[in-house]
Amino acid sequence: MTTPIFHLTRGEAPILVSFPHSGTYIPPEIAGRMSNIAAAIPDTDWHVPRLYDFLDKLRASRIEATHSRYVVDLNRPPNDETLYPGQKKTGLVPVDTFAGEALYRPGQAPSPDEVIARRTYWQPYHDALAAELARLTAIHGTVILWDAHSIASQVPSLFDGRLPDLNLGTFDGKSCDADIAVRALEVAKHSPFSAVLNGRFKGGYITRHYGNPKKGVNAIQLEMAQAIYMDEPPPFAFRPDLAERVSTAIKSMIKGALDAL
Repeated sequence: MTTPIFHLTRGEAPILVSFPHSGTYIPPEIAGRMSNIAAAIPDTDWHVPRLYDFLDKLRASRIEATHSRYVVDLNRPPNDETLYPGQKKTGLVPVDTFAGEALYRPGQAPSPDEVIARRTYWQPYHDALAAELARLTAIHGTVILWDAHSIASQVPSLFDGRLPDLNLGTFDGKSCDADIAVRALEVAKHSPFSAVLNGRFKGGYITRHYGNPKKGVNAIQLEMAQAIYMDEPPPFAFRPDLAERVSTAIKSMIKGALDAL
């Protein structure tokens, strides 16, 4: 049985939540060429959908990837151009971890032709995401696309020091109306966590490509420091004792954003 590329749940509220990096599946024909480091899939957005278990009650749509970002990164442009010039690039088809460890055994890394072929894992997610945004926009006129992520709180190759807990990104205001973004940030700052808007993480391809307030789509990325809800070292255990208040903060941010529509 073929593993689906994504799972889509349709709701009726004016919001779609995207989980492009929470997938863990790597097809055997790819996994067989990868390193022992890759087998642990360390750069996964671990457990993030669990923090959004309130979405059904909000009647929100959601789309969740099943495949690992090591197969293809759904939050990178299909032409693999860089999103953060001058900083370490994490590509459409990664060949190393954020820490710089090789994902493939010697001589087994994807060729340029294979990178192009891997877009067959990329396109279905984006087709479904675009179609769901179109459906919701036709109903409501104006909607929110909330792109949900997490990352280790310290990644020296990507940023200095410790990351703030809650990192909202709107491509420096281009992907989302200011009132919506500011409302989400205000709510975040009243939570137990540190928060920033358009700091190190301004939003990846999904935020930048689909966010267009003039066309009714307000896109926000939330990148969370994993230390606030899980154990960052392997085996990357979920921490229910920490996660409840994180989930509460996210729910409040989303409600604040929706109230500002």
